[in-house]
Amino acid sequence: MADFIYPNAQRIAGVDEVGRGPLVGAVVTAAVILDPANPIIGLADSKKLSEKRRLALYDEIKEKALAWSLGRAEPEEIDQLNILHATMLAMQRAVAGLPVTPDFVLIDGNRCPALTMPSQAVVKGDSLVQEISAASIIAKVTRDREMAELDLLFPEYGFAQHKGYPTALHMEKLTQFGATPHHRRSFAPVRNALIDADVLAARQPTTL
Repeated sequence: MADFIYPNAQRIAGVDEVGRGPLVGAVVTAAVILDPANPIIGLADSKKLSEKRRLALYDEIKEKALAWSLGRAEPEEIDQLNILHATMLAMQRAVAGLPVTPDFVLIDGNRCPALTMPSQAVVKGDSLVQEISAASIIAKVTRDREMAELDLLFPEYGFAQHKGYPTALHMEKLTQFGATPHHRRSFAPVRNALIDADVLAARQPTTL
């Protein structure tokens, strides 16, 4: 980890999110307070770890952390609030769910949600702050598993492969099959697919 000057606090929670960019599913956040007496070797940005390493660290974090918690905002909340505000809400939920109250919260990114304790945003925090790295791993493994479950319900979309991100495959399937109930309707590609489906339906001749 690169040098990061930690705030003067006893119990520091790191918070990160996964799922701002996808067209489907919840935005998932995690908050983690690490235990200095139980160090975890190899924490890093979840996106830079192999899946095998990420899963091993996920189990180790849950076992060794002083506290951890998940927060989320569902597609309906994302559509209602917009993705930024929904992400802030999910982060608030993750921090509120911690069984141990942190003295200070470090948030990945460039802005903090409104919290009851002091907080600081850290750009590229998932590469600089161990607590945020741990949170990114918990959040990513959780969301990836949800996408695998969604893949079983809607195998034609390839969710296990693209995790809901707007890849060429996902866009092709969205055009072909339309949106699932889990798609974010406020996101332009989904909105356009729904409009296209409505236009197509309107063109169909009605049978008496």
